[in-house]
Amino acid sequence: QLEFITPFQLYFNPDLIFRKFQIWRLITNFLFFGPLGFSFFFNMIFLYRYCRMLEEGSFRGRTADFVFMFLFGGFLMTLFGLFASLFFLGQAFTIMLVYVWSRRNPYIRMNFFGLLNFQAPFLPWVLMGFSLLLGNSIIIDLLGIAVGHIYYFLEDVFPNQPGGKKLLLTPGFLKMVFDTPEEDPNYNPLPEDHPEDQPRDQDQN
Repeated sequence: QLEFITPFQLYFNPDLIFRKFQIWRLITNFLFFGPLGFSFFFNMIFLYRYCRMLEEGSFRGRTADFVFMFLFGGFLMTLFGLFASLFFLGQAFTIMLVYVWSRRNPYIRMNFFGLLNFQAPFLPWVLMGFSLLLGNSIIIDLLGIAVGHIYYFLEDVFPNQPGGKKLLLTPGFLKMVFDTPEEDPNYNPLPEDHPEDQPRDQDQN
């Protein structure tokens, strides 16, 4: 926004990534939401709100799984971006988070600007319609919905089907970095680890 850098240095360009080794574009294309305006603040509010609700809800105590969802979603969006000539994927990432939250909270009633009442699973589609009214392309929104559905299906639906199994396994190194190690219930600490439990010396008169 301060024009220290331009969007041309941030956008997703496979040719510059793989031939010029501008690897940062794999990340920076998710971080640009356009110039300051209604669409920018709209994305910021939804990104913050639903990222927080997921982290404090279904991902509570599972930070590594939360990070893995980010990486999995970003990877799929990047693959689609290679074939769809998409330049910025931040809005698709926001819609993905909204989609996953909405499917995990299907009975919550929503109200959109006091105009529409609906249940949570319809929220991504309402946002897509609103984006269309603003004159934006819905390809980005459809990409976010598609990636969100793939994640939700592989994580929440397929493992509960007959013969299904969990396919998305969070790598161990992410668990080591982000998750606190579980305490061994059979561990018996040494007395010196709990000085408050030791008998105090009595003063001699």
